[in-house]
Amino acid sequence: MIRPFGERSLLVELDGWRAARALAASLAADPIAGLEAVVPGLTSVLLELDPDALRRFEEIAAAVRRRAADPIAVPSGGRTRTIPVAYGGAHGPDLESVAAACGLPAAEVVARHRAAEVRVLFCGFAPGFAYLGELPDDLRVPRLETPRTSTPAGSVAIAGPMTGIYPADLPGGWPVIGRTPLLLFDPHREPPGYLAPGDVVRWEPVDGATWPAEPVAAEDW
Repeated sequence: MIRPFGERSLLVELDGWRAARALAASLAADPIAGLEAVVPGLTSVLLELDPDALRRFEEIAAAVRRRAADPIAVPSGGRTRTIPVAYGGAHGPDLESVAAACGLPAAEVVARHRAAEVRVLFCGFAPGFAYLGELPDDLRVPRLETPRTSTPAGSVAIAGPMTGIYPADLPGGWPVIGRTPLLLFDPHREPPGYLAPGDVVRWEPVDGATWPAEPVAAEDW
């Protein structure tokens, strides 16, 4: 379904994240005239129109509808990002409760999370926050009953089919199973976010006994 969204945007609602990613990648590779920005969501794509294209609103909507039905083939692309994670303990305060909810030992939760090669589906909530999916069914747990008023920067958390990394000290309701020392967002860098839609994320367990005083920027930014 395609519907107007604000004064100069279209919201395309699709059947699942794969369809949303396919349409966003297709429009990025072969843009439709009049589109100024393509912003993928979980199961939708927001399209911002150039002001001069507003008079062709229906024409552009029809072209997008055709593209959504038959997106051009685009290589999956994306970079591979390796995220070091200290699981459990002070860095993963919810690991034990997550393990109990999953009916697994904590070590097995870590092993399965580490083995889950996930992709950045979209970014939102806060600058630098990437929604990564999808987790296997046996790692899917609900949000916390009472959200934290502050979740430390670098916290690796899970909820439902998603996992993500808090890029700053933020309120949050996802169970935290670990933490990374990596910097995820820096407004002075280009691009400002370390993770981008399409990137593949792999996890590398590290010892959390020593921790840098400040987040560390990855060498492959």
